[in-house]
Amino acid sequence: MRKHIKIPRILKINWIKGLSVSVVYNNGESRIIDFRNVLLKIGVDEKSPASILFNEDEFKKAEIENNTLSWNNVEQYITLRNNEKVKVPFEIGADVLLKYSQPEKSDVVLKIGRLIRESRMRSGLSQQELAIKSGTTRNYISRIENDRSDIEIATLRKIVETGLGKQLDVRIK
Repeated sequence: MRKHIKIPRILKINWIKGLSVSVVYNNGESRIIDFRNVLLKIGVDEKSPASILFNEDEFKKAEIENNTLSWNNVEQYITLRNNEKVKVPFEIGADVLLKYSQPEKSDVVLKIGRLIRESRMRSGLSQQELAIKSGTTRNYISRIENDRSDIEIATLRKIVETGLGKQLDVRIK
């Protein structure tokens, strides 16, 4: 039987500021990539055609192609078997970019952790008591409250409705 391999893919650019970019991966996670660091790590120097990406105006021209970031403004060519030179965009694989990225803290995640902590404390529950009531662990409750873990809706519902005895109300604005 074949294994299902999850290949990281970039689905969307959230924002570009300076040489940093926030992207959404196919696992739903938003991550920030510091390209000054990436370009230096992969050996881009002033002699490289990709060195123009150290210029913020040129860097901003990033697009998504083949589920990764791509720059058509980099003068980069490959030679085909028939010796014909063809211009190709500068790309770094989404899997490599994932390694050099950091999770982006979302306002929603930060609010959820704070809301759970405040509600737990108002209810007079310890993290351990909430964990037992909701079928999770104290460590997991702590990670959520301290914004060190994402939470799935089903788990959030279990914590709020079963553990805290409250009603979960999710809205999209």
